[in-house]
Amino acid sequence: MEDVLRSLGFLCLGSRMKRIGELLQGDTQRVLDRLDVCIQSSQYPLLAALDRLGPLPVGELAQSLGVAQPGVTRSVALLAELGLVEVNPPNDDQRRRIVSLSRDGRRLVDEAKRDVWPSIEAAVAELCADLSGPLLGQLAAIEDRLAATSLDRRAEKAKAGAP
Repeated sequence: MEDVLRSLGFLCLGSRMKRIGELLQGDTQRVLDRLDVCIQSSQYPLLAALDRLGPLPVGELAQSLGVAQPGVTRSVALLAELGLVEVNPPNDDQRRRIVSLSRDGRRLVDEAKRDVWPSIEAAVAELCADLSGPLLGQLAAIEDRLAATSLDRRAEKAKAGAP
């Protein structure tokens, strides 16, 4: 069967990247399932952000991850139900909510940093080792270029320059 996304090349780059991301997340989830971890692989970046940056308002947490706030709000609610994060208003503004790791969340992150993340990172590094040029560098260049000029602006320029 023809792989249409591969055949369409640059036209479907976003769809191919999403597919690769979903494959990597699915494989990571299987690793977590074998370890009897109670959360989805897609929620670990949120925990990692809280570990690295400390307690954050939901909006800043979403910004630190580069994802939409509604998705972060849903993840935070799930993680709070599991007792992995705490959500509290700051002393100076009762309207905002600050998200922080709970004691159980800190324990889970510490275990993940020690027992899970290194093996997943090594597996992905091995997967990418023989690629031409470092994959992360290639992805960073794509992200930087899109940040400088969005895809729709590039399309407008291409259309304007076409005969």
